[in-house]
Amino acid sequence: MLALLGFLTIIVLLAAILSRRISPLTALAVVPVIASLAGGFGVRTASFMVHGIQSVANVAGMFVFAILFFGVITDAGMLDPIIDWILRRVGNHPPRIVVGTALLALLVHLDGSGAVTFLITIPAMLPLYDRLGMDRRVLACAASMAAGVNFLPWTGPMIRASAALHIPALTIFRPLLPVQIAGLAFVFGSAWWLGRREERRLGLTSSSGGGGTSAFVSRELSAEKLALRRPRLFWFNIVLTLALVAAMVGLRLDPFVVFMVGFVIAIAVNYPNLTTQRERIDAHARAALTMAAILFAAGAFTGIMKESGMLSAMAASAIHAVPTRLAHHLPLGLALISMPLSLLFDPDSFYFGVLPVLAEVAGGFGVPSVQMAQASLLGQMTTGFPISPLTPATFLIVGLAGVELRDHQKFSFSFLFGATVFMTVVAVALGVLPI
Repeated sequence: MLALLGFLTIIVLLAAILSRRISPLTALAVVPVIASLAGGFGVRTASFMVHGIQSVANVAGMFVFAILFFGVITDAGMLDPIIDWILRRVGNHPPRIVVGTALLALLVHLDGSGAVTFLITIPAMLPLYDRLGMDRRVLACAASMAAGVNFLPWTGPMIRASAALHIPALTIFRPLLPVQIAGLAFVFGSAWWLGRREERRLGLTSSSGGGGTSAFVSRELSAEKLALRRPRLFWFNIVLTLALVAAMVGLRLDPFVVFMVGFVIAIAVNYPNLTTQRERIDAHARAALTMAAILFAAGAFTGIMKESGMLSAMAASAIHAVPTRLAHHLPLGLALISMPLSLLFDPDSFYFGVLPVLAEVAGGFGVPSVQMAQASLLGQMTTGFPISPLTPATFLIVGLAGVELRDHQKFSFSFLFGATVFMTVVAVALGVLPI
């Protein structure tokens, strides 16, 4: 009975989120409460929710301060010299242009925002593509690959996986670091190959202007953005950012504390005026608080599902459907299908609705939950999000690049799926995922 109630709760949750009739925040908060009350747990539902919320508080805090930190240093113009340097270096050489596109998208996506990444990358690079007659689908694909192979501890999918399974983000990420590096090698190798293919298609050579570095495409910044720039503090912001990453990855300090301290230092140094500080916080508060609210609601959901026993009952009933000889291959199987799953599930419904059940089933066979989280991150709303019709960023890509959605999906799918498969092979070779 408890298992049936759990499955019904998951189905209703997924249907509510995917139908877009109510927000993920509302669905995550309301559906499990109704289920718990229907299961006869009464006032204990509140304690279930509190337990779940406490388990994600650290993750939510990290996300809030990470958004604020990266927002402030981006406002201060830390990325401007890097963007301009890339634009100067790529010149009229298609392989350099495509690799430069991937590099720019990778650097901008350090804050984990796909929308901001494409808003900066595509308009900056599009004039180069149009001047040489390069295929705009290549631009969309290169930016998508670089943004997709990014599951740093403060990115959306990583935060969701951490909150859903109550596993620290760094515990999930550290073994994946060499896997991500391998994925980036795939991205830049693919970008170079795409550039060479465009070079041959266009008949460009060094003698015909294909190898020059002239005609630098400058970017125009609004007066409002120029007023926020702090070019004198470029190196300070670079060193501060690297110090925060080193503190988290090298010294293994809590990301919540690291980003909170980093944000305070960044805003105090870049914007010492109190009025300006309030304006910068207000400018980025919406994105930070929206995601934090979803995470707290997700914590309440997973708290109810776990503490009520519904999750365990669901896993116990599902275990019988999985052949014992295949149980240890669950992470590998999930990794291979994780990218296509992005076309079926939005990040909230998968990470908060599907992944906990899969992890509980795998746990019944002795497979650690962290491996299921790592398998998911190799494609589910990482490499998969730039072509998923369930994410607004996909429509931003095609709109800015001026290509049709179906053309972008058809062109980019094989490269994005290839990145997932390549990273999966590397993860298996390194022992991150069992075979």
